[in-house]
Amino acid sequence: MTSGPLPPRGHCTLCLRVLPLDPPSRGLLVLRVAEHVHGHLGWLAAAALAHPALLLRSTARRAHLSVALAAFVATLAGALGMALYPAYREQLKPSIFAGSPALGFAFERKEHLAFGAIVLAWAGALTYAGALVASGGVGQRLRKASHACFVAAAVFAVATAALGTCVATYRTF
Repeated sequence: MTSGPLPPRGHCTLCLRVLPLDPPSRGLLVLRVAEHVHGHLGWLAAAALAHPALLLRSTARRAHLSVALAAFVATLAGALGMALYPAYREQLKPSIFAGSPALGFAFERKEHLAFGAIVLAWAGALTYAGALVASGGVGQRLRKASHACFVAAAVFAVATAALGTCVATYRTF
């Protein structure tokens, strides 16, 4: 026979132990999942930004899809980070600063680097698009500027992802 009360209809006992159904736990689960998705998107954005940085070394190379996807993934990672920020500020920031002020300040720098990576990604995308319609030497200069923007954005994104990983290993939702 069974050793305890039966689970609610439609729920297995394993699911109830792993995924509690009470509202506070459900909210925490959503934050944890969103935090993990954000972290993975951050590393994906770093890789995506490195791709046009490599492709655009040659000013003759076409990289429409690479440029568009890099800017999109970086923006998506940043938007998810912005959505998570209020919960981070309320639930995690005080304890991070209390336990390790250096990591707290590292997280603050991470936010600035992430913003810089997104701005540089969009600057790279816009200069790349401008180079498509520009003529002659102006187009070449815009392609070089686009390459420089993506190189800097990739460096900022790698630093952002690394700092975020350090903080996440210290404290998480």
